[in-house]
Amino acid sequence: MSQTSKPSSAAAITISLISNLFLTVIKIVVGVLAGSQVLIADGIHNAGDVIASIAALSATIIAKKPRDWDHPYGHGKAEVIGSAIVAIIMLVAALFIGYHSVEAFFHPAAEASLLALIAAAVSLVWKIWLYYYCMQVSKSTNSKSLLATAYDHLADVYASLAAVAGIGAALIGDHYGIVWLQYGDPVAGLIVALLILKLSNDMGREAVDILMDRMVSPEKISEYEELVISVPEVKRIDLIRAREHGHYIIIDVRVGIPAELNIQEGHDVSKKIKSVIMERHDDVEEVLVHLNPWYEDEEAEIGNTAVK
Repeated sequence: MSQTSKPSSAAAITISLISNLFLTVIKIVVGVLAGSQVLIADGIHNAGDVIASIAALSATIIAKKPRDWDHPYGHGKAEVIGSAIVAIIMLVAALFIGYHSVEAFFHPAAEASLLALIAAAVSLVWKIWLYYYCMQVSKSTNSKSLLATAYDHLADVYASLAAVAGIGAALIGDHYGIVWLQYGDPVAGLIVALLILKLSNDMGREAVDILMDRMVSPEKISEYEELVISVPEVKRIDLIRAREHGHYIIIDVRVGIPAELNIQEGHDVSKKIKSVIMERHDDVEEVLVHLNPWYEDEEAEIGNTAVK
């Protein structure tokens, strides 16, 4: 697939937004008509998804803006803020669904509806497709807000799966007069709430870690170190650190180079270090290089001291 034909993260989020609008209306209307607690709750969850999609789309657009005087490191963290908003909305949805599911146990079981089952099944199939589509595009674009949207779709998959199972169990309970199966709808709602709560927690923790400038994985740091030390003029690495800034990474590196090199030669070494990393890692936006003098005699003296 050519670069120009790759779907953008904004396009994927727009598709998610339209889908969530459609599913919100369908689930709430059918849920009210059928008296399905889990379908109504799932529909309200989808209404939250609409807000989440708008937040993710706005964050994606802002994150793509070029760096300016006020934001010299770019706007990449806007996507992480969008991801955090999605996590908060999912948390609220989980608490809402859980509350109403527990409340339903204290009332007579509502009669299950085949129409509600069909609506939940259609939502399940559509959300599975949206999850895989958004996940694929998020990997190709390294978009944090789209990744959050994909996980939100995964939460919806769980919700729809539980709704299908719960409504189906309630239908069987109604048909055969099995009382405990008639409460399959609120049981499913409670399971949905717990699953969404876990996803919300995972997404929120990741967003906070990135906003707090957590270091990237040790594996990535090792890859960067190997590339830096491959530059012939680099004699040692004094410090290397890297942090995610939304959909891209910023690296700080301090290296020792021969003290006899002049300013122009040192500048060329910095360019080599930056190029060797950015050519191998498309997600690296900036490499900030600090040069320290390296003296061969001092290294030899340190080596002799270590031997003694």
